[in-house]
Amino acid sequence: MKASISKSKVAGSIIAPSSKSYTIRGLMCAALAHGTSELINPLGSDDTEAATEVLSKVGVSIGQLEDRWEVSGGKFHEADSDLFCRESAATFRFMTAVSALLPGRHRLTAGPTLSLRPVGPLVEALQQMGINCSSEGGFPPVTVDGEGLWGGTTGLPGDISSQFVTALLLVAPRASAEMTIRLTTPLESAPFVLMTLDTMQWFGVSVAFSEEMDVFQVVPQPYKPTRYQVEGDWSSASYPLALGALAGEITVNNLSPESLQADRKILELLQDMGASVIVKGNSVTVRKSRLKAIKTDLSNCIDLLPTVAVLAATADGVSHLTDIGRARLKESDRVAAVREGLERMAIPVTVEEDRMIITGAPPKGATIDSEDDHRIAMAFALLGTVAGETVIEGAECVSKTYPDFWEEMKSLGVEVRTDGE
Repeated sequence: MKASISKSKVAGSIIAPSSKSYTIRGLMCAALAHGTSELINPLGSDDTEAATEVLSKVGVSIGQLEDRWEVSGGKFHEADSDLFCRESAATFRFMTAVSALLPGRHRLTAGPTLSLRPVGPLVEALQQMGINCSSEGGFPPVTVDGEGLWGGTTGLPGDISSQFVTALLLVAPRASAEMTIRLTTPLESAPFVLMTLDTMQWFGVSVAFSEEMDVFQVVPQPYKPTRYQVEGDWSSASYPLALGALAGEITVNNLSPESLQADRKILELLQDMGASVIVKGNSVTVRKSRLKAIKTDLSNCIDLLPTVAVLAATADGVSHLTDIGRARLKESDRVAAVREGLERMAIPVTVEEDRMIITGAPPKGATIDSEDDHRIAMAFALLGTVAGETVIEGAECVSKTYPDFWEEMKSLGVEVRTDGE
């Protein structure tokens, strides 16, 4: 599908979608609890559907009602076929660890893009604890023999993906003995691990960890069924908030200013760039402003790279976005995709190993290949409202995390036409 975007002046108010990250974490914890839990206001998207489908195949009952999901967990059985995780990295990586607790042997498979993303460090960490598992050269598919976790000590790097750490933390309470996780390199995207620990606490599980978050200790303990409230997603909200700064005035509701989500940093970044930002309760309003260049480290909020890059493209001066290397290991090589998109729209950009330098300039309309990456599609749609005559190819990929994105953009006044209209 193609989305064609014209210059736009926007205004309005929307409700932020529920958090994908918290929805999937809530699903995993509910699956590990004996009994029935409720997930209130979960996100329905491609990634969360992947999680529900895979969990259903191993014995987790999930009743999906309009505003909540009822999840009956704790009674796993062997799946009768491969566990296909689509393009959901969180589902694939979390279920790789959960499979160690399942009866029988399971093969986890992935869609074509996710099959290019690493899982080797997690497999090696499970092997250190005696789990019989293997991957295809450190990439999907993965095969795991579910023999149960005996506990003990394992180690893995903290600077490739925080999802590896989360995967181990999720299953650690179900081990037979105390489990210790030691990180061999500093943890990046630490807020995502804090989100995991927060979700586990909702389900009655506590974890001890060092001040540097490089050692985690978990004693055997049960997950308890609970009523779990999924909060609004700051990652998805970053797009309408940035849209306000570029093209009008937007209010986004259902956002917790105290959230642990890493991408809550979009508030700070918008303010640092000179945007008008008003926070009132769980609502954030951003008005069109003359933006200025920024120098910022994105190591803990790497998913914001495309959003911040298109903001920098319209800002006065030269922006420096650092610690961006891990963005190369996402749904696309986001460093390359952002650079290509900016160059197509006549924005001067230089990329170094771990830094992107963007010189603000008037953007020109162009055709942008989303590379089937939802964050590339949504970010360059924003820049299209400034440039006009912009076409996003593969626009349907937004369904991964924000299925209503195009309709909500239209409701805010974005001049966008999708195929068939």
